[in-house]
Amino acid sequence: MTRSYIPSRQNWEGLLVNIVIIFVLVFAMLPIVTTVLVSFKGERDIIRKPPNFLPCDTPEGFSLSECRWTVEGYQRVIKPKPSDTSPLGFALTGNMLRTYIPNSLMYAIITSVLVVLLAGLSGYAFSRYRFRGHGLLMTAILAITGVPLLTNLLALYQMGTTLRKADLPFYDDRLFIVAVYMGFFLPLSVWIAKGFFDAIPRELEEAALIDGCSPISALFRITMPLALPGLMAVFLLTFVNVWNEFIAGYLLISKNAYKPAMFGLYEFLGQNIINLQVIAAACILIASPIIILFLFTRRSFFKAMVEGAVKG
Repeated sequence: MTRSYIPSRQNWEGLLVNIVIIFVLVFAMLPIVTTVLVSFKGERDIIRKPPNFLPCDTPEGFSLSECRWTVEGYQRVIKPKPSDTSPLGFALTGNMLRTYIPNSLMYAIITSVLVVLLAGLSGYAFSRYRFRGHGLLMTAILAITGVPLLTNLLALYQMGTTLRKADLPFYDDRLFIVAVYMGFFLPLSVWIAKGFFDAIPRELEEAALIDGCSPISALFRITMPLALPGLMAVFLLTFVNVWNEFIAGYLLISKNAYKPAMFGLYEFLGQNIINLQVIAAACILIASPIIILFLFTRRSFFKAMVEGAVKG
């Protein structure tokens, strides 16, 4: 005689959680998958009615071997042309890869490194030392994080215009936009860094001092390595926010040669409003650096997020 298996309440809850996770994953991935598919479609398959998810239909029916994939969108974005000087025999002349994405990489990397450095030192100071105005400064920094960048754009635009007219020998729009990004993303990063330093026992530094380390040596040999996951999280969050920012880069930079990748996407929208495969290809190229970055740093990022949740 066989007994029928009756799922327990715990099994039902686990099944329900898995269903919800799968639903959320499908809901989140659907726009990404659609964009990738559109980037490899031809214009004929994009504008057809009724629309098709895969361009693999034939008069005889659906066939994967008859799919009409094309790289036309990517070719129009990167614009490869023959070149005798290039070792590959061709050069990529599109502004997206030649100008806009390198600009965003420069802004994001420089801003992220400087924010990590300043936030790390500031967070350590706020965590380890008590001084007059400590609480007031932390409250002020927290209040600044609630001010949207959009509300400061008029003042920043006037400031940039004034500096540009002053003909200062060291002034450059690229330096100005990096300073703006640093000022906007640094306050929250200070709070994140302080939270990770608070979780590191002071006794470790005291033991290092007893062993003969100087305070600076104890900081960089003991405390900073332990806080590295938190600093990596600060770097990644700053990098992503700078990479995705559009309005400040659009208004505060005067030369198109200095514009970031999001401006390049805006330019493509104006030039290819009906060529969806070109816009989709540009979107994929812009998103690729962020995806690659997270693929290589996901362990450190998730470790920092879990540790921050547990310690907080």
